Amino acid sequence: MKNLVLIASLALSAVAFGQDAGGSKGVAPAREPASKAHVLTVAELDKALADPGKVLLIDVRRPDEVSSIGGFPVYLSVQVKDLERSLDWIPRGRTIITVSNHAGRAGKAADLLAAKGFKVLGAVGSQTYEQAGGKRVTHIPIPAPTTAAATH
Repeated sequence: MKNLVLIASLALSAVAFGQDAGGSKGVAPAREPASKAHVLTVAELDKALADPGKVLLIDVRRPDEVSSIGGFPVYLSVQVKDLERSLDWIPRGRTIITVSNHAGRAGKAADLLAAKGFKVLGAVGSQTYEQAGGKRVTHIPIPAPTTAAATH
């Protein structure tokens, strides 16, 4: 009887987590569609950055992500949630590369910009780029908080 209760309990647990007890493959959870943007390789990004006057990096991460993970030396910072209402002041004369940690948000941003008529080369993940051997990520240490000196 204890074994029957244990088996029933395991079967219910499996169902609760979206799996059936028979081991057959269930339907995968719905996922957001992948971006249409090309994810740049280390070599592609390095080649594009060799002529910095022609490209514009738009980093769509929060400032704390840039400071903790690292970023590229020169970029325009527009968080992905603010991108659509910032289109009027994004230069149209340069090829755009969007940046996030692993190119997920950057891909969505690239798709949006391309749909709005911007010339987009692709998306890159700052962390992914560095892990693949890229050398252009800059890490700027966050300064320690300063205390107000006594002026007495």
